[in-house]
Amino acid sequence: MIGWFRVALLLVLSCATKVLSDASDHKYKAGDAVPLYANKVGPFHNPSETYRYFDLPFCSPVEVKDIREALGEVLNGDRLVTAPYKLDFLVEKDSEIVCQKELKKEEVAQFRDAVAKDYYFQMYYDDLPIWGFLGKVDKEGKADPSDYKYYLFKHLHFEVLYNKDCVIEINARTDPNALVDLTEDKKVNVEFMYTVKWKETNTPFEKRMEKYSQSSSLPHHLEIHWFSIINSCVTVLLLTGFLATILMRVLKNDFVKYGHDEEAADDQEETGWKYIHGDVFRFPKYKSLLAAAIGSGMQLFTLTIFIFVLALVGVFYPYNRGALFTALVVVYALTSGIAGYTATSFYCQLEGSNWVRNLLLTGCLFCGPLFLTFCFLNTVAIAYNATAALPFGTIVVIFLIWTLVTSPLLVLGGIAGKNSKSEFQAPCRTTKYPREIPQLPWYRGTFPQMAMAGFLPFSAIYIELYYIFASVWGHRIYTIYSILFIVFIILLIVTAFITVALTYFQLAAEDHEWWWRSFLCGGSTGLFIYGYCLYYYYARSDMSGFMQTSFFFGYMACICYGFFLMLGNVGFRAALFFVRHIYHSIKCE
Repeated sequence: MIGWFRVALLLVLSCATKVLSDASDHKYKAGDAVPLYANKVGPFHNPSETYRYFDLPFCSPVEVKDIREALGEVLNGDRLVTAPYKLDFLVEKDSEIVCQKELKKEEVAQFRDAVAKDYYFQMYYDDLPIWGFLGKVDKEGKADPSDYKYYLFKHLHFEVLYNKDCVIEINARTDPNALVDLTEDKKVNVEFMYTVKWKETNTPFEKRMEKYSQSSSLPHHLEIHWFSIINSCVTVLLLTGFLATILMRVLKNDFVKYGHDEEAADDQEETGWKYIHGDVFRFPKYKSLLAAAIGSGMQLFTLTIFIFVLALVGVFYPYNRGALFTALVVVYALTSGIAGYTATSFYCQLEGSNWVRNLLLTGCLFCGPLFLTFCFLNTVAIAYNATAALPFGTIVVIFLIWTLVTSPLLVLGGIAGKNSKSEFQAPCRTTKYPREIPQLPWYRGTFPQMAMAGFLPFSAIYIELYYIFASVWGHRIYTIYSILFIVFIILLIVTAFITVALTYFQLAAEDHEWWWRSFLCGGSTGLFIYGYCLYYYYARSDMSGFMQTSFFFGYMACICYGFFLMLGNVGFRAALFFVRHIYHSIKCE
């Protein structure tokens, strides 16, 4: 046991280690070589469709060396290699020639296709990102696309800012006058060049990453975010306050009515939620699946809280390559014990007998669909020869994490949950035979109730969703995690409250099958978020192509499914607390 734990710990630590530049202290002397890595190229509007830098016929160094990367960087599609440019510390260069190259017809066509699709390149210089476009399309005065002119930029200007012995900032721009015409399929001679200029700045090294987060912290952007929060809070307070007033008044009347003396109670027929006190705690169907869903939802909720903590303490600063993906993998693996304990403990409370099968179901409930989605999308990425295709070694590492960390912790959590010996706390005795549920109108059905339950929480977060989507599926940088955390808290509160309200109305209609309904209503916000995906893809983004479409809708389906499980767990627990409270407050024979 100790042996595999040590192996797992070393594996997690190695995966969490960030790949830094060759000069780990980022301090240089004049003439020192500063690491410059070429990362990837791809269509600007398709963030998932990226390729290796030298998949295009650029000038390559004599020896192209692949840089060892952390797990999160590989998952992010980064593939760092040595760049063809040489930017030594404080060494200026004027129109330095990288190479002279004759582009063949097929290479010209390859570059032209890249320029037509708005290809960009990305590099890292001393861990600072560099962006730029490969070329431009001249459409001026031309209505027919066949008349467009395609040009490749052949001269890069690097402007590097330094403070004493540290690199602070780097900017790259292309020379609009140094162009290569790619319009026709014919051989072209290209002389790739670059210029390097150095300027001194007073910005300290500790603040060199702040420029990348300023866009999301600009006053007009902050006003939009705060307006979003204020709008959400006002909407939530009005609607929840209105519902709370009605609910509390109705409950108060119910408690007064049910609190009459026994003789008066015997003379009147019981109606409403007290009438079904003998059925409300009857264990639901498919209790193993419900317990597994609650366990998985609790794990994802814990994962989200941990990610927010890491974000709020500044771990996910801009261009901390792969930090988020590394954290997701490691934290998910380490929190699997929570899923095992929660699911098995609740399953045993519901008098379940096959806890091993329940534990297997818990382990596969979220990972299973995610694994199937990954297999399909990784196959698509391999067919496209894109960097999103994970290397075999990375797949082995993830499998080892799942084998050595996730599965053992899941089993240990399940054993602890089975041995907890806790019993289900029900304030009312359950009758032997269930009462028949009366015929209810259509709007009290499961799907209409889910639609009502999901709309209010979604309305509280939909404005912030655009910025999150633009960050995850675009090139916008999101750093205002404090605002995002406030929105998340609002989401939890609204989800819990609306589920409680709908559960009361369901019980008042003498429908005692509230267990699954509360979970489905709580998680229905995930369905609304997936509906927003359709709107964002077709109305707010310029993404296109089979690969990008499949990646967007495939991985967003997994994310929304995770939201469904997490918020379903929140809704169910809120409803369970409410139901226990109201039935504990009255006298039931």
